[in-house]
Amino acid sequence: MKELLDLYFTFFRIGAVTFGGGYAMLPILQREVVDKKHWATEEELMDYYAIGQCTPGVIAVNTATFIGRKYRGILGGILTTLGVVSPSIIIISIIAAVINNFASIAWVQNALGGIRVCVCVFIFNSVVKLFKSAVKDKAALVIYLALFAVAVFFDFSPIYSVVVAGVLGVFFTKTGVRGK
Repeated sequence: MKELLDLYFTFFRIGAVTFGGGYAMLPILQREVVDKKHWATEEELMDYYAIGQCTPGVIAVNTATFIGRKYRGILGGILTTLGVVSPSIIIISIIAAVINNFASIAWVQNALGGIRVCVCVFIFNSVVKLFKSAVKDKAALVIYLALFAVAVFFDFSPIYSVVVAGVLGVFFTKTGVRGK
């Protein structure tokens, strides 16, 4: 029971301090789930993010569900999901009740603009960490650069990106390019 409560409250805290969506949650997940709790490895977390990106639903919720399910089964998945969404439900309910009273205030708009910039920094730091752990050979670098170019210059579905990356990973491994 203690482990289940720990799952719920860990993801409640993560959900309470994450602003800017699932990608902004990545550094917090890395610290809490990988470094502190050891509920997942960094590679597993990247896999969960990739799968969460190409499955229906919110990335943060999908990732929380994967981690909870892996660590404590179905009940763990349910509790991590509830934990990560509970703060949002509470906060959004409060904001929805009062937003019209404050949305036009300049300092509120400026504060939100500053928070958005901060979230960009968090996302960038996560990308750098993920890049260092994921791009370890020439084949991975080729996959990264190709998909990065496609993402920047074309409207290419994340689902297709994940499928193409998987196919290229298998191809490079089969042809002996991977690992060089």
